[in-house]
Amino acid sequence: MVSALKNLSDYDESNVPSAEGLSFGIVVSEWNAKVTHALYEGCYDTLIRHGAKEEKIHLLQVPGSFELTVGAKMLADEHKVDAVICLGCVIKGETKHNEYINQAVATGLTSLSMFYSRPFVFGVLTPDTEEQALDRAGGKHGNKGVEAAVTAIRMANLKKAMKGGKPKIGF
Repeated sequence: MVSALKNLSDYDESNVPSAEGLSFGIVVSEWNAKVTHALYEGCYDTLIRHGAKEEKIHLLQVPGSFELTVGAKMLADEHKVDAVICLGCVIKGETKHNEYINQAVATGLTSLSMFYSRPFVFGVLTPDTEEQALDRAGGKHGNKGVEAAVTAIRMANLKKAMKGGKPKIGF
């Protein structure tokens, strides 16, 4: 769904399972720091609000969005995490570099998810302009970091439920 039609920070908190006892990694791109740091704040605050403990949230900063994948692998190798959230922003610009970077990161995170059998969440903004990015990093369209944190919590809990038998339908 296009974020212009849905606020990225809007969700039913009662439908989100607890993050208590779970461990998370957050990998943040330093490129477009004004945007990515706002994504991080939304993500971190959401994890804490849902019961994650500060000491169970591991942060790694990488130079750019292209490096999110290898950063995510490094973090997963270093810490036993239930989910890794990758936050970045690739603004379109005048060339097609954004397409190559976004595709590489999406493919890389999918591969890591399959390899590690745990969620590696794609929290990368892919806007045409800086204004669109800011609108999705705490602006009028909410914060993609919040959405990424909720996804990580839900997926980590789904994985946990799978170990305990049949997953339940609904929340």
